[in-house]
Amino acid sequence: MSQARFWNPELSVFALGLNHTTAPLDLRGRLAFAPEQMAPALHGLRERLRMAVPEAALVSTCNRTELYVAAPAEKVSELVRPAVDWLAEQGGITGGQLLTHSYVMEDRLAARHAFRVAAGLDSMVLGEPQILGQMKQAVRLADEAGTLGTTLHQLFQRSFAVAKEVRTSTEIGAHSISMAAAAVRLAGQLFEDLQKVKVLFVGAGEMIELVATHFEAKNPKSIALANRTLERGERLATRFGGEALRLSDIPARLHEFDAVVSCTASTLPIIGLGAVESALKARRHRPMFMVDLAVPRDIEPEIAQLDDVYLYTVDDLSTLVQTAGEKRQAAVEQAEAIIDAGVQSFAHWLDQRAAVPLIQALNRQADDWGAIEMARARRALARGESPEQVLEALARGLTNKMLHGTLAELHAAEGEQRQHLADTVSRLFLRQGIRGGSAGGPGGERGR
Repeated sequence: MSQARFWNPELSVFALGLNHTTAPLDLRGRLAFAPEQMAPALHGLRERLRMAVPEAALVSTCNRTELYVAAPAEKVSELVRPAVDWLAEQGGITGGQLLTHSYVMEDRLAARHAFRVAAGLDSMVLGEPQILGQMKQAVRLADEAGTLGTTLHQLFQRSFAVAKEVRTSTEIGAHSISMAAAAVRLAGQLFEDLQKVKVLFVGAGEMIELVATHFEAKNPKSIALANRTLERGERLATRFGGEALRLSDIPARLHEFDAVVSCTASTLPIIGLGAVESALKARRHRPMFMVDLAVPRDIEPEIAQLDDVYLYTVDDLSTLVQTAGEKRQAAVEQAEAIIDAGVQSFAHWLDQRAAVPLIQALNRQADDWGAIEMARARRALARGESPEQVLEALARGLTNKMLHGTLAELHAAEGEQRQHLADTVSRLFLRQGIRGGSAGGPGGERGR
């Protein structure tokens, strides 16, 4: 059998995505995936790419949506455009529109990007730790959907290890100012005394918990928390000594609150223009501070045009967080060096992985040859032939089978091709260790 039949094409990885530096907030919102949408989306992608055993994972956060795919290297160029068109369809736009706001990276660049994202170097808040948890969730969901695969599993596990090393070996997370802290800072600029402010939080996820923690430290007059699931909302509200509301309570009670911070996984706005207009009338136009940390938006963008409303989105907070980020740039070079080492290690693993099918095939072929010669030897012994003759015949038969293909190729080759082949054969069969019968020979390698 020819070597080509057993040789698996080298695998390649590509990343397709858009983030806070390449796409506006509304476009990111259209292409955001809630956790429960991940599995159906990945299955739909597999059908679109028409791959028997695809490897794919989706990372979707407030600031980015990224698709990672592993495939045979010669297939990648055929898969990128269908992947672009598929992702564009999820947001109701064309592939061309998506390409103007996205990036495509392959192999080492894709690995480097994944490592930088996990380490917080590609975040709006330099070094922020939340993205690591979000990536781990994405990997778990892809695994549950059956689309993760060995190559992407390695890519992400190595990215997590790199992120941990960056976090522990550098000061990338020092002097951090999170979105939560930025929201409180903006509120402090609007209100003279935050202790007189009534705050409403909408949602009960990790981001709301962080913002509530920062606001609580300022001792606001009152805290209320509205959530789709009342039980979860009550649990978090109790922690902060606040009141739990249902989402349906918001329109009637919105006027009570001076500050509103929302971050849910809703695909549609929760707080509409009409509700805010009514609240402002009831408040006699006392100002309202509103922060929408959700992607897609929780608060209708038209509300920003109302007088007496100060509405901020995740993009609006970027100036504050980048100011603090500049203080950590000195640690970036050290982090990049750690990432370089991680990329090199992953690339080496990928190269080794490509040779595994050939190694397995060679082992199977050697086993088959051994079985044939052993059967022949047993028959010879049963006929009463001398054991010494049988052993000589066994050794000769195995040697002939092992060398037949190689010798045939040497005889058929000419010129430079023959010289190159001769050098390869010499390196493989005439090593000192093999001539001396050391454990480093074929038997030793296969036994490891």
